[in-house]
Amino acid sequence: MKASILLTKVLLLLAMSGCASYEKFRQVTEELEMPSKIYKADFNQTWQSVIQVMKKFDIAQQNQESGTIKTRWMDNTMEVNFTDSFGSSDAVKAAKFKLIINVVKGYRASSEVAKVTIYKRQLVEQDFLQGWKEITTDGIMEQTLLYRIGRLIETDNKLKEIDKAREKQQLQNF
Repeated sequence: MKASILLTKVLLLLAMSGCASYEKFRQVTEELEMPSKIYKADFNQTWQSVIQVMKKFDIAQQNQESGTIKTRWMDNTMEVNFTDSFGSSDAVKAAKFKLIINVVKGYRASSEVAKVTIYKRQLVEQDFLQGWKEITTDGIMEQTLLYRIGRLIETDNKLKEIDKAREKQQLQNF
């Protein structure tokens, strides 16, 4: 009898604490969702588009076989202070970020597709005593890069269609 009451109390305690941990887990998963997009293009075409978009960044590591690109830490103190100038928090002393991009080959209904995932790691330093603190990104840069990659792929596909039509027209005129 005592064992069953004790077991019931333990289970009730676990059930009550489970809800609180779920809220923390849900918050973490929502905040750390990495922006990604699937493109209707083969891996090589997508990789070339990613490389073209990433030319303006300082690339530390680039490996086509693993499909990863990593940038070096880049200073964005001015941008962070500007975007938060109307917010409630104080200006930051320093801010820096790095990008990690993954390109993965896949298949969807017998056609090759490629998935691009971009992770932006943002660090800020309020003062020298606290040191660097990681903050969540607003996702604007990641979505912008994914948009640019998509536009490059669309443009490349349109140019290929035009070349095929021109080639077909030249064969008919010959």
